[in-house]
Amino acid sequence: MEHHTHKTLESIVKAYATPLSILAAGALIALVMYTDPSDRTSGISARADAQVQLQELVLPADGVVLPVTWGDLGVRLVEIGAIDPEKLAALYESRGGFPDEYRKLIEEKANDKIVITNWNAGYLLNLLWALGLANENPILEDASEMMNPAYGGANRFASTGGWTLARGDAMEHYNMHRLMTLTSEQQELVDRVSRNIFRPCCGNSTHFPDCNHGMAMLGLLELMASQGVNEEGMYKTALAVNSYWFPDTYLTIATYMRQKGIAWEDVSPKEMLGADYSSGSGYAKIYSKVAQPQQGQGGGCST
Repeated sequence: MEHHTHKTLESIVKAYATPLSILAAGALIALVMYTDPSDRTSGISARADAQVQLQELVLPADGVVLPVTWGDLGVRLVEIGAIDPEKLAALYESRGGFPDEYRKLIEEKANDKIVITNWNAGYLLNLLWALGLANENPILEDASEMMNPAYGGANRFASTGGWTLARGDAMEHYNMHRLMTLTSEQQELVDRVSRNIFRPCCGNSTHFPDCNHGMAMLGLLELMASQGVNEEGMYKTALAVNSYWFPDTYLTIATYMRQKGIAWEDVSPKEMLGADYSSGSGYAKIYSKVAQPQQGQGGGCST
């Protein structure tokens, strides 16, 4: 299996922060390039409208309500030191400010359902990363991929070495705190679902959470299981969250499915999250199949 070398938190987060405005602009440029001049005006309008509609399906502007509440997990992560609030605030202050919405999730009990948006997706990624890293779970224990001696120790991965927002070393918190207690049935559900959710930054499933996205998704699966979300709901939620974390990837996949005559709202979330679509190699194959320009221009449509 693939594994990640050390990365800084900032480089990891920035690597997946492509603004949707850039993606939309790329799509519009592609439409201009590849539309026949005789009907370019009407063609651009129709295709641009279709692209906007597709983007709204994949990445709703108002966000997606997740079937879980955050509760006091942020407060507890701060109390145990898995999150250093001063380091976290400093990170976001350097990026333009640490809004009250963010601060409340580590200072107060949050009783409302979590809503993920393009604006807060990166912040939720960080909170869920801390949760997945710190919470006790058999997936992180001795018999797991993370602890496989072939990789030189769990501390060598981006999901551990890259977490610089704790008090002390990240490994002081790795799999160390009982923040959620799952029943045997809930743990079996997390184990099963985690093996079927991949991420396009590598070839590993959530069961091998060696990067920030994998560890955050593990935290989210644990949170959903602890609050009674069923398997279907887990896949549906994971697809929505992955889409905000990797917007260009899932806009491309949605475009590919549309070319096959399958609307995004009709896809199987489990299938879309599988290795054939959501792993690094799987996505590369999908990307290569997205409709190529018909005018000999070279290169594919950008989404």
